Amino acid sequence: MNMLSEAAVEKALDKKMNEVAYKMIGKDVSVYYGEKRALFDVNLNVRENTVTALIGPSGCGKSTFLRTLNRMNDTIENCRVTGKITLDTDDIYDKEIDVVELRARVGMVFQKPNPFPKSIYENISYGPRIHGLARGKAEMDAIVEASLQRAGLWGEVKDRLHEGGTGLSGGQQQRLCIARAIAVSPEVILMDEPCSALDPIATAKVEELIHELRANYTIVIVTHSMQQAARVSQRTAMFHLGQLVEENDTDKMFTNPDDQRTQDYIMGRFG
Repeated sequence: MNMLSEAAVEKALDKKMNEVAYKMIGKDVSVYYGEKRALFDVNLNVRENTVTALIGPSGCGKSTFLRTLNRMNDTIENCRVTGKITLDTDDIYDKEIDVVELRARVGMVFQKPNPFPKSIYENISYGPRIHGLARGKAEMDAIVEASLQRAGLWGEVKDRLHEGGTGLSGGQQQRLCIARAIAVSPEVILMDEPCSALDPIATAKVEELIHELRANYTIVIVTHSMQQAARVSQRTAMFHLGQLVEENDTDKMFTNPDDQRTQDYIMGRFG
């Protein structure tokens, strides 16, 4: 029988895990708000099925860079982005790109939970409905249930799907927003300080969820918490004064960074 041994299978899986696949590539990305330059020629590649944490002091450009990845900066007057960002092989700033479709592929979860003032069911079904992802109620029901299951919320809300999403606790609302992002089958999920408004128990649940989602999604998270970055990410990028200082494996960044500014920030010498 021509069967691979268990050891050979494990070796093949390890090799696959060690192969670097980039989901998004940012090259010489700069952002201007009117005459003010907020980002300076950032080169950062986002690895597939990996959690990448963006860290740095307030106003350093990490959230600005995050918003370039799904063109949320388009909504800000006088904002201009230069350089190139690709999603797989697609230049996301190409004039032919459908921005609505892009934001379905690259979903976003914001700092403060922002469920729609609708039922839990309608919060999840809204995106699939406008993108035509369900061919009837049965398919929509399945999408809603699967999204809430993946967000670890189904067991808590399955008997109250038609109640308002804003009636949930803060942590549940944030997981509802994550479920809403998942519902349109994104490839990348952006998270802008998703736990900053949550208590420690809710934060732990969201962090556990991030760990589970990595199997199916590429995740980029902005966080002020060094402990959170260390817990949830495999790669970390350090920003300072609009520049990317360095990017590396999270373990290395927190134990032996290449740049003194990273060391000083992690040790709390500024921030």
